[in-house]
Amino acid sequence: MKDEKSKKLFKRIMMVFGFLTIVLAIHIYWVTRPKAPDPHTIVMARIDIKNSLNQDDANKIKTWLYQQKGVNHVMVNPKTQIALFTFYPAKASGDHIVYNFQTSFNYDAKRYVPTKEEIANGCPALPPSITQKISSFIKHNL
Repeated sequence: MKDEKSKKLFKRIMMVFGFLTIVLAIHIYWVTRPKAPDPHTIVMARIDIKNSLNQDDANKIKTWLYQQKGVNHVMVNPKTQIALFTFYPAKASGDHIVYNFQTSFNYDAKRYVPTKEEIANGCPALPPSITQKISSFIKHNL
């Protein structure tokens, strides 16, 4: 009698566990699938400037970038000669902003685009989490 109840309970627990595993897999797939940019999507771009910059130059670049359509936030570091900005891809193109930057200023500048390998490595500050490993497994095996 006890064995029958134990088997039924174990079977139900396994069915619930299996159901929840399927729900988790569907959720991970749904959340991590590629999506087209919508009006609320924000993208980051980087401009590498080969000329030396001082703080006045950095301030001019920052002011100019803020005036561009779709630009959300700007940071310019004169020491590293890098300008970072975020923008709404539904409103503007990063390549277009960089092209306008190159024509507006007499700087030898180029947009930095990470390689596929750099993108795959993600943030080097954090080790891959269990969620990322599960997500990667589901993406590549389902």
